[in-house]
This record gives sequence, C-alpha cells and structure tokens, in this order.
Amino acid sequence: MLIITSCSSQDKKDAADFFLKGNQALNQKNYAEALRLYDEAIAKNADFSDAYLNKGITLLKMGKPNDAYEILTEAIKIDPTLTQANLVRAESGLDLGRLREAKQDLQQIEKDYRDSSRFFLVRGNLLGAEGNASLALADYDRSIQLQKLNVEAYVNRGAIYYGLKNLKSAKEDFENALALNPAQPQALNNLGLIATKEQNWKSALSYFDQVLSVTPDDPYSLNNKGYVLLQTGAPEQAKDLIEKSLEKLPKNGYAFRNLGVYFQIVGQTEKAIEAYKKAIDIAEPVEMLYGLAGQAYFQQKNTAEACKIWQQGIVLKDSISIAESAKRCL
Repeated sequence: MLIITSCSSQDKKDAADFFLKGNQALNQKNYAEALRLYDEAIAKNADFSDAYLNKGITLLKMGKPNDAYEILTEAIKIDPTLTQANLVRAESGLDLGRLREAKQDLQQIEKDYRDSSRFFLVRGNLLGAEGNASLALADYDRSIQLQKLNVEAYVNRGAIYYGLKNLKSAKEDFENALALNPAQPQALNNLGLIATKEQNWKSALSYFDQVLSVTPDDPYSLNNKGYVLLQTGAPEQAKDLIEKSLEKLPKNGYAFRNLGVYFQIVGQTEKAIEAYKKAIDIAEPVEMLYGLAGQAYFQQKNTAEACKIWQQGIVLKDSISIAESAKRCL
C-alpha cells in the first residue's frame, strides 16, 4: 500500500508540473505545445478536471470546437462544479451551431457569473445568433461595464449595430476596439465595410490592407477588397482576390455575389447568373444579391425570371429588387 500511495502522489505531482507548463505555453499562444502538455498531465492523472478544461480552451483557440466540446464534457463529468467548463463549452456550442445546448450551459451557471464580463459576452453572442439584437446589446453593454478593456465585446456589439444599420454606433465600437488592439482584424474589416458603404474607397482599401498585411489569406478582407476594386475600375485584380477568398472559404455568398458582379462588368452574363445562383443556394443573407441577379436575367431579356427573382428580393428588403421591380415589372 505504501508503494502504491507513493507512486500515486508522484503521478499527481508530475501531472501538476505538466499542467503548469501547459498553462505557460497556452499564455504564450503555443497551442500545439500546450495541448501536448495537457495530454501528459491527463495521462498522469486521468481525473485532472482542470487539465481537461484547459485542453478544451486550447482546442477552441486552435479552431477545433467539436473536439473542445467533447473534452469539456469530460471535464464536467469529472467535476460538475467546474462551472468555467460550462462557460467554455457554451462557446464551443455556439461555434458548432448548438444553440440550445449553449443556452442550457449558460442558464446552469448564470447565478455564479453575475459579475463576469466573459459570461455576458458569450450570452450576448448567443442572443445575437438567436436574432435577439436588443437583448444581445444589453449583454454586451454589461460585459463592457464589467471590463472596459473587453475588445471582443466592442467588436461584437459593433457587429450588432452594423446589422441594425446604426453605422455611427458601429463605427464607434470598432474604433474603440482598435484603440485597445490596433491590429484587431474584425474591427479593421468592419470599418472597411462601413467605408465601402460610404464609398470612401481609399479608406476602405486601407482597412482591408491592414488585415491582409498580417494575414494575407484572410478570406473576408480578400473578398471585401475585391469588391472595392470592382467599384474602382480594377476588375481583373478584383477577380483574383475574390477567387482566392473562395479557395479559403468556399461557402461565402458575398464572394459569389462579387464574382457575379465581375462577370457582369466584363459582359459574361451567363457566368454572372451561375455565380449569383451559387450565392442564393448558400441561403445566407447577402445584400443586393437578388437585385443584381434579376438585373442579369433582364440583360438576357428574360423579364419573367428577372421579376420572379426581384419579387423574392422584395421579401428580403433588397433595395435593388424593390426599385427594379417597380420600374420593370407589372
């Protein structure tokens, strides 16, 4: 018995050492090394719930929400009182589109997280995903009140304002995020989108280029820069960027829409319609998509199909569809 106890104590000590080294690697964003060290800790102590938790956090940082979800579930099984695991699992659930499970996790720990900026951030993300903008804004407000330096809360609140077409408030939030982190990619990209809406092409390109200088293959900034180039007389350069964006993110309705715009500009209407159809098939809201698709059909003198597409666009409050339908359809 003495030998077994001694061995067990040594294993736990070794597990703790691996765990602390894993935390150091995680803080340094050396995720692969952190993952290896947490696995070593778990191998020494299979009931080490904190190691499972931090392994889950690491996997989420690595863009592996499915693996993270499974590991965090294991952490909760080992220690049901480890409420941080519920919080991180809720984040993983959001990434996976498991909104119901994420909501359950957050409801379970709500009382323990009344003063947690992170909790209100995650719940705001959930409410935004559910389409409840007003409640999402309230949670982001609370998150920022609790932690003034919460860059992610500023970015996500700005995204809600952007969706509500409150560009002034959105711009303020994105600028606040950049004041805290000048390289924050979502804030830069979204400020570029606002500049695009304002047709401030030079400013828009500057924002997108700042992202691409750090992450040359960022699909969103590649595509958004491509759109600006389409509007400023550089269609071939735009096409190259849009196609690179689609290589990285094949299901991007905005990129297919922009590709359609390119084909319309160069007079290849049939290819434009093919691109618009691909964007429509993705079934995500894309500004001006139905209006532009209808215009392509109208160019082919297919008025019936154009009016049909515009009618669908009217339901989605597509401004081009509304204008074109009123002008060209009985």
